[in-house]
Amino acid sequence: MGAGGAVVPNKNNVIGGREFPQVTWYKDRGLRKLYFLLATVIMVSATNGFDGSMMNGLQTVDNWKNYFKPSPATRGLLNAIMSVGSMCAIPISPWLADWRGRRIAIIIGIAIMFVGVALQPVAVNIGMFTAARFLIGFGVSLAHGAAPLLVTELSHLQHRARLTSLYNTTWYIGSIIAAWTTYGTFRIPSTWSWRIPSLLQATPALIMLSCIWLVPESPRWLICKDRHEEALAILAKYHANGNMQDELVQYEFTEIRETIALESEFAKRGISELWATRGNRHRMLICIAAGLFSQWSGNSLVSYYIGDILTQVGIDDQGSQNLINGILMIWNMIVASSMAFGVDKFGRRPLFLTSTAGMMIIFIGWTIASKYAVDFKSKPAGTAVVALIFLYYTMYNLAWSGLLIGYTVEILPYEIRARGMAVMFLFVNLALFFNNYVNPVALDAINWKYYIVYCCWLCVEFIAVYFLFVETRYTPLEEIAKYFDGEEARVGGEAATGLGRQTLYVLEEKGRIEHTEHVLERAINRGAASEKV
Repeated sequence: MGAGGAVVPNKNNVIGGREFPQVTWYKDRGLRKLYFLLATVIMVSATNGFDGSMMNGLQTVDNWKNYFKPSPATRGLLNAIMSVGSMCAIPISPWLADWRGRRIAIIIGIAIMFVGVALQPVAVNIGMFTAARFLIGFGVSLAHGAAPLLVTELSHLQHRARLTSLYNTTWYIGSIIAAWTTYGTFRIPSTWSWRIPSLLQATPALIMLSCIWLVPESPRWLICKDRHEEALAILAKYHANGNMQDELVQYEFTEIRETIALESEFAKRGISELWATRGNRHRMLICIAAGLFSQWSGNSLVSYYIGDILTQVGIDDQGSQNLINGILMIWNMIVASSMAFGVDKFGRRPLFLTSTAGMMIIFIGWTIASKYAVDFKSKPAGTAVVALIFLYYTMYNLAWSGLLIGYTVEILPYEIRARGMAVMFLFVNLALFFNNYVNPVALDAINWKYYIVYCCWLCVEFIAVYFLFVETRYTPLEEIAKYFDGEEARVGGEAATGLGRQTLYVLEEKGRIEHTEHVLERAINRGAASEKV
């Protein structure tokens, strides 16, 4: 049961209460093309992953440390400054994605990031390196605020959950490239040992910038801008190989169009919309919790300071540290990607609860092993810490890697989707800023005792997830609103609630929304005219 007493359907090919044939994406020409293009969009997250792993690796490289000579506080600033850049872009990101469209926001973000990437490898002092990282954070945030919206709003309803969950797992693709690049270059006896990894940070963005022009715009954004025929044509092209009269396409189009009309009718048109209803307040609590928990679960310790952690437990040579970091990123990618394909099978809520409980138990063991490795110089305990890090990330990747984006983007209705995601990303970056500035200082000051804080906090996380998170699997995007808003949900199509049907009838009477048949007829006539030309 979801919020409001709604029953979760047991199949992911049900929309508007009707069952449609199961679609295998690789056997469908339109979906093969669409998902190839979306594969380049989800690489926005890979840029973030590259940065985290690269900074992790660079802090183990002697040439980088000797060139910049960073203190613990300076290293914290270097890692945190990207979060500062991201936070500065967050107020602009949802406005840009809603005003000019998802694609334009991604393009602008990538372009700004390129400026930062160009400055970083030619940095001559710590100030220049820091400024470059600020620009990278700013640009990535703009693109990051629009890319998951585009993915979830273009995906076929039967594959949406898997694709949006895969979005954040590409963080590890960037991490793997960065980790192994740093491992391969750290022996170079010059500043190129760190300049080469910095330069290669442009790789994911270069791929995206080359392909983004071919990616269609979100049909939901087009409908919101009264470009209904364009939206219908995109849905038909990619979800039914151009057949505008396909039954599923018409159901999708009708439900999206009517739902957006209902949301627009009741919208407050301001930031207060985020907490205007009980359902929205519930959504915002989940977004805030997800943003904080995704970074305050202890994972940022390893993501940015694995060198410090391994040195404390007796593994202090560069080669071993970079090798462990590289293997860890590959393992993370395998687990996170595998779980992204299982989100509908296992459900969101069970995955979140299992992941959080598992992290808490393993972190306690990690803390105990660290005590013996540090205080008693125990080599077996140091080896156990490495094993526990791998186990910890296995549990983290059950849910928090993929579902951070996949879950939060789907629980937000269109009217507040961009702003709600901006809130989630704001708290991600606030947590990152805190962690990246405090973690190196705390690790240096109190060593393994700092881990006790995370052991206690993970218990708080489990309680919050248990009471806040709602199951949403097997539910079309527009219909998820029913789990939060009950009978007041602004849902169109055959799944419309009583309030929705009454409001839609009034809107039709006033001529503010037309029948799907009229839009379809115009779109077909326009297509026929184009073929004749």
